[in-house]
Amino acid sequence: MTTGHAQGVTSAFGSVQLTFTLDQTGTFVNGDPATLLAAPRVVGGRTMLPLRETAALLGQPLPGAAGQVQLARLSVDTRQNSASLNGTPQPAGTVATLGGVLYVSARTLADALNANLSTDDGRTFTLTALRNGGNPLIPQARFSTDKTTYAPGERVVYTEYPFDPDGADITARRWTGRQDAYFQPGTYTVSLTVTNSRGLQSQPFTRTIRVEGTPIDTPLTYALKYALPGDSFADPQVLSYPSATPTTAEGPSYPLLFSDSPEVPTQSGVLYQDSLSGRARLLAYHLNGLGRPARLYVMARNLESRPVEVRSERLGETAPTRIEGILGQVTLLEYFASGGGTVLNLLPGQTAAVYASPTLSAGSGVNVMQDLITSGRVELTFLMLEDALPPTAQVMQQLPYLRPDGKHVRGTFPGAVRSLRVNLSALPARIVIGDGRVDPALTGTDALTGQSVRLSGNYGVLYDLEVNGASGTAVALSPRGGLYRGAMNVQDGPITQTIKLPRTGNALKPDEPVLLWRPQSDRLNIDFVPSSGSNLPISLVFYRARTLSGFGGLLKTYQP
Repeated sequence: MTTGHAQGVTSAFGSVQLTFTLDQTGTFVNGDPATLLAAPRVVGGRTMLPLRETAALLGQPLPGAAGQVQLARLSVDTRQNSASLNGTPQPAGTVATLGGVLYVSARTLADALNANLSTDDGRTFTLTALRNGGNPLIPQARFSTDKTTYAPGERVVYTEYPFDPDGADITARRWTGRQDAYFQPGTYTVSLTVTNSRGLQSQPFTRTIRVEGTPIDTPLTYALKYALPGDSFADPQVLSYPSATPTTAEGPSYPLLFSDSPEVPTQSGVLYQDSLSGRARLLAYHLNGLGRPARLYVMARNLESRPVEVRSERLGETAPTRIEGILGQVTLLEYFASGGGTVLNLLPGQTAAVYASPTLSAGSGVNVMQDLITSGRVELTFLMLEDALPPTAQVMQQLPYLRPDGKHVRGTFPGAVRSLRVNLSALPARIVIGDGRVDPALTGTDALTGQSVRLSGNYGVLYDLEVNGASGTAVALSPRGGLYRGAMNVQDGPITQTIKLPRTGNALKPDEPVLLWRPQSDRLNIDFVPSSGSNLPISLVFYRARTLSGFGGLLKTYQP
C-alpha cells in the first residue's frame, strides 16, 4: 500500500480527501495517487472500504487490543464482525471480513469521522474528513528533502525539524526507507518517527521520493564524493587494481621490543627482557591467564655507573578489556593522540616501572605501545604479576622466565620505522602492507633464547608513508585478512588528523574498503601501525576522486 504521500499531505491541509472507485485499487488522496491492496467493494448493498488501509490513507490512528479496534467514534469487534458508534450498535452487515481483510461501511466511516461522503455516479466516491487532531502531548516528527524527484545516484539532502509541544528534548529518531542516494529508478517512501525525553513517540511523518532519469553517480563514485573518513563502501573490483610499488627511503632506525609470547601467561613471570640504549618502541599484547587478578609491568633498570634518564615520547594502551578486537584500535588512537615529556631518572642499578597496566581480571587483556628514549643503557623487563605481588627487585629475582607458547612471537627487531615513498600515476592503485612478500616481515632475535624470530604482520612497525601526486584522490583501507580495527594518522598540508578505521564495527570484506582521506595537497603523509588483535594484510587503495563535469559532476555540499 502506498500511503506515504497521504501522510505528508495530512500535515499540511485541514481536510483529507480520499477518492475511490468500487472494485479498483487505485485511489487519490488530495489529488495524489495512492494504492490500496484491497479494493472497495459492495457487500449486501453497502459500499465497503478496507478499514486499516483507509485509516492509514486518511492519517487516522487505529488503536486496538483483544479483538477491538477504534477509529474516532467507531468501535469494531473484529471477532464478531460488529460495530458501535458512540456506544450505539450498528446494523448487521456494517462490518465484514472478506479474504482475511476487515471491511467497514463507507457511510459508517464517514459518520465516525464527521466526514462527508459524496458520489456522482454511484461508483466513484469522495470521502472528505478533517485532519486528525492527534494526541496533544506527543512530539511531532517533521523533515523535508531538497527535491521530490532525483536522478539515480543523486544525493538526497534531508532537513529535520521535529518538535515537542512542551519543548521537551527529542531524544531518539527512527527512520524507515531513508537512503542518502537511490541508485535504481522507482518511487520510495521515507518515514521518520521521533521520541521525546518523556518516552512519548510521535506518529510517523512520511514523504515520497521519485527517482528517474540519467544517473549522476554509481555507488562507488558517490562514495568517493560523499563518504566520511571511516565509512565503508562497496567496490567489487578492488582486488584487481595494480600495485603501486613504494621505494624505501632513509629514515629513523631503532629497535622494536615485542612481547606476545606466551600471549596468555598462566603464572607470574618474565615475559620478555632485553637491554638497549637510545630510542626504542615497546609493544606488548597479553591476556591474563592466571585465574586471578594480575597486572602487566614494563620495568627499566639502569645498567650504567651513572644516572640515566628514561623519557616516554608516546604511549597508547588498552586495558582492561575482554574484547580482543578493540585492543589494538584504542591503543593506536591513544598512541597518536599522546604527547611526550614523561621522564624517569634512574640512579645506577635502580629499577622503576615505565609502564604499569590497570588490574586485569582473569581472562581480560592489555595492549600497550610506547616509544622510549634513554640517555644510557637500560634493561627492560616485561612482567605479568598477580596483583598481590609488587614489582620489586627482590620479587623480580625470584620470578621464572616464561617459555614461548609456540604460536606467537617475542623478540627484538631492528627497524621499528619503515619509511616508504610512492609516486601515484595511473589510478586506481593499491599499496600492500603486511603480506610478508611485497611487504617483507621484520626478522629479529629472541634475547632470552638467542633464536632468530620473524614478525609476521609487522605489528608495532610504524610505516612512514609519503605519497606524491595525491591531490584530487581518495584513499581507502581494504582489509584482506578478515577483521580489522585500527587507526591512521594523516598529514595533508597544514592538517594533521587521526582517523578511526572503521568509524563503527569492524572492517571485514576486501571488496568493502573504508575511506581514509581525500587529500587536498599533492603530498600526503600517512603514519600507519598494523593494529594488534586485527588481521593482515591490508591494502591502501588510491582512487581518482576529483569532481568532473558531466557524469558524476553534481556535488551537493549542504547536509544539515
